[in-house]
Amino acid sequence: MLKLSILDKDNAVKFQVEDNEHIIAVYEAEYENGDHIVLETEDINAYYVVRIDDTMDEAFVYVTKPQVDYVIPFEEKRVSYNPKSFTGDKHYLTFRLAKEFEIKAYKNLAKNVMDQHGDTGCFPHAYANVETRGEAVFAARNAIDGVLANESHGKWPYESWGINKQDDAEITLDFGRKVDFDKILLYTRADFPHDNWWVKATLTFSDGTREVVEMVKSVKPHEFCIEKKGIEWIKVSELIKADDPSPFPALSQIEVYGVEG
Repeated sequence: MLKLSILDKDNAVKFQVEDNEHIIAVYEAEYENGDHIVLETEDINAYYVVRIDDTMDEAFVYVTKPQVDYVIPFEEKRVSYNPKSFTGDKHYLTFRLAKEFEIKAYKNLAKNVMDQHGDTGCFPHAYANVETRGEAVFAARNAIDGVLANESHGKWPYESWGINKQDDAEITLDFGRKVDFDKILLYTRADFPHDNWWVKATLTFSDGTREVVEMVKSVKPHEFCIEKKGIEWIKVSELIKADDPSPFPALSQIEVYGVEG
């Protein structure tokens, strides 16, 4: 059984729908600050497809908890989303089990448009040891939200992972399960001359192996053919800046292409 609920700031139910396999819901009211969407399932450690808002792509996710709580962003937290997201008085949401062909497909294993801070039990999930000034437009989740625009910085669609000029900055991509992949793409932010860029980074994998990769000043993604199996997480660290006056390198997106392990 699947259940989708919309609760207010006091956890009172404003809307609720259930179905055995596929929820298709239309919520006809405006969201209010403190509202959150709760997804419930009896089957954990399983794959789902969720449309959390009609302005956003579907999320292919691996769920490890019986309840996923998605807090609707408001005020400063909303600026890293499409300005049409979560607005108006009519909202289309879906929640279903993933199809077998979706699970087996070769795809970007890193993308999760509904990633949020904390352990939500919904993967993939990105987190970092620093996010510039704690601002939503520089949060780690921005690096896996599927938005590739990188020639500016700040509000959507130019949100990125910002490191606050911290030399020991690192970001971790947690898949929540074992995956196999053969290609990694890093979209570094390219708002030149505001931005610096990284010339070298270290990728550490959950199996204990490491790969040092080199990059150049570019708007285009940096593509690395790295084949690994049974990987649960990837850490990007030891980021070396270019010899450039700007102190502001940033990561717009990470993509990891492969299959379920």
